[in-house]
Amino acid sequence: MTENINKEAIKIAYLYEDLMNTYGDSGDVKVLRYLLNQQGFNVQVDNVSIDTKTFDAKNYDFLFFGGGQDFEQTVVAKDLPRHGETIRNYIEAGKPMLAICGGYQLLGDYYKTSDGTTIKGLGILPLHTVFKADARMIGDTKYETEWGTVAAFENHSGRTYFDDKNKLKPLGKMIEGFGNNPEDHVEGMRYKNTIGSYSHGPILKNINVADAIAKMIIQNYQARTQVTMTE
Repeated sequence: MTENINKEAIKIAYLYEDLMNTYGDSGDVKVLRYLLNQQGFNVQVDNVSIDTKTFDAKNYDFLFFGGGQDFEQTVVAKDLPRHGETIRNYIEAGKPMLAICGGYQLLGDYYKTSDGTTIKGLGILPLHTVFKADARMIGDTKYETEWGTVAAFENHSGRTYFDDKNKLKPLGKMIEGFGNNPEDHVEGMRYKNTIGSYSHGPILKNINVADAIAKMIIQNYQARTQVTMTE
C-alpha cells in the first residue's frame, strides 16, 4: 500500500446513504475508497441526507447516489429539490457522479408509478421512468462498455427511456439481461462524467469501471485542490 501523503482528503458525498442503499450499493463507495487509499489518498465520505442543512457539491470530488425501495425513494424525492441546483451545477461542470437505480431515476424528469402517480425528479437529465409492476426485470446482467465487459445484477420494475438521445449516451450495450428497458437493449446512461446504471452487486466489483471512475475522481480532486490553493 502506498503511504498516504496528501494533506487534504478526497471528498465523496453519498447522497441519502441512510435511505438509498439497496443490494450492496454502498459497496461502490467502499471499492473506490480502497482503490484511492492504495494510490496514497485519504478519503472522506459524507452522508448528505434529510438532516443535512447545507450542501455545496463543488466542495466534493465525487457524488454517489444509490438505489432505494419505492417508499424511501418517495421520501428522498420530497427533500431532494433543495439540493437540485448544486447537483445540476456539479454535473454540468463535468465532475464525476455515479447514480444507481433509484438515484439514476431521480436525476431525470419523473418516475410514474403503476397507479399513475408521478414522482418528480430533479430534471437534470432528459429521461423518464415508467413503473411496470407486472413485468419486473430481475437477474444477472452483462453488457459491453467503453471500458470493457461489465457483469452485475438488476432488480427493477422501472423502465427508463431517454428523451434526448443526442444528449444522453448509453453506458453499455446489452449482452444479457434487460438494462434500461426491454426495447432499447442498452444499460445505463453517460452524460459528461455522470453515469447512471441499474447495476447492483455492486457495479464497481468490475474493476475496469472502478478504475475509470477512480481516475475521474483524482482528476477532479487535483483540479479542486489547485483552485483552493490559489484562492
